[in-house]
Amino acid sequence: MRIIFIIIICVVCSSCNNIEFVYKNEKNLLNPLYEKTNISNTGFDLPFMKSYIPMFFGVNKDEKFNLAINIEEQQTKRSVETNQVTSNLRYELRFFYLLTSIEKNCKIFEKEILSSFLITPKSSGYNYGTDASLDRKYELAVAENLNRFISFLSEDNIKKCI
Repeated sequence: MRIIFIIIICVVCSSCNNIEFVYKNEKNLLNPLYEKTNISNTGFDLPFMKSYIPMFFGVNKDEKFNLAINIEEQQTKRSVETNQVTSNLRYELRFFYLLTSIEKNCKIFEKEILSSFLITPKSSGYNYGTDASLDRKYELAVAENLNRFISFLSEDNIKKCI
């Protein structure tokens, strides 16, 4: 019995020998702009931006960067029925990011990121379900777009000027 236990322990230890953890490199987990950025938001006014910006970028303690976010919205009718009622709408949100360094007084990063979603209106009048669904899709689009922007950044590329 004791020999079997020792063999099992040896097999387990040897099989777990080359395990690499997903989050081994902490650089990928951190936002290099966190608590270092002044943020200005222009263009289409999304109420979710005011709550998501502090969550993604924190409270500015070190003024090292300026981030300008300009948002443009475009609605496209995807399908119109015979009585001219829209049965499918496509929303495109274009986020234009411009990151500049305060210390070096130069442009560091510039990127346009597109987020889009479809909505199917349920009635021509007021419908709480459609409005709640539209608000939720806006919220998801904002969060997804900010996450994509942060994923483009790294410690190395925010130290260089374009």
